[in-house]
Amino acid sequence: MTMNIFIGNLHEKIKDQHLEDAFRDYGLVLRAKVIMDKHTGRSRGFGFIEMPNDTQAQKAIERLNGGTWEGNVIKVSKAYKKLLWD
Repeated sequence: MTMNIFIGNLHEKIKDQHLEDAFRDYGLVLRAKVIMDKHTGRSRGFGFIEMPNDTQAQKAIERLNGGTWEGNVIKVSKAYKKLLWD
C-alpha cells in the first residue's frame, strides 16, 4: 500500500522535482507535487509525495520533519486525505 506524505511550509522556490529529489534519498517516489495557486501560479507553500513503501516513507517523515529547507522549517507528516493528482 502506498503512503501519501504532506510537506508544509515550503519556500516558493521549491518545485515538484525538488520534492522528488529530496525524498528519493529514502526510497522510490511514485509522485511529487507542489500545490500551486490557480490564480497567481505561485506555490501555496505545501505539497505531497507518494511512496510505495511504508517503511521508507516513515523513515523520510522522521528524518525530514522539522528540518530546514531554503530557510524554512518544514512540516512533514502522513497525509490523511487522498490527494487527487492532476
